[in-house]
Amino acid sequence: MLDLEEFLPYRLSVLSNSISRGIARTYEQRFGLGVTEWRVIAIVGRYPGITATEVAERAAMDKVAVSRAVSRLTEHGRLERHDNQDDRRAKRLYLSDAGQKVHDAIVPAALAYERDLLASLGERERQVFFDCLSRLLEATGPVD
Repeated sequence: MLDLEEFLPYRLSVLSNSISRGIARTYEQRFGLGVTEWRVIAIVGRYPGITATEVAERAAMDKVAVSRAVSRLTEHGRLERHDNQDDRRAKRLYLSDAGQKVHDAIVPAALAYERDLLASLGERERQVFFDCLSRLLEATGPVD
């Protein structure tokens, strides 16, 4: 019998959703962004010129959800699409000035949230935790 509460994929999913909800309050209230939209802004802010497909791959997110988020962000003037010289079908994504302001406002709050979460672990526990996360991610193989 499956003990769901002890099943690793379930526990990681619950933890991930709980953490995402915690930080989501900041960007939902201040900027009207959903989780997927914020992730797109964060990734494009880190990797300007990335394509939507690359965003989905990097974050292991559904391509349709990323596409919708990109459309909403573009409509609200937070993201710009530029032609891709390598592939005319795919557009390169960049934060607009408004998108950069959102990014710059949320990043300190996100880092503070992370810092507060990690404060519940000792230094050695944090090192072991991140090592374990890396090893588990490697064990899952390449992201589809």
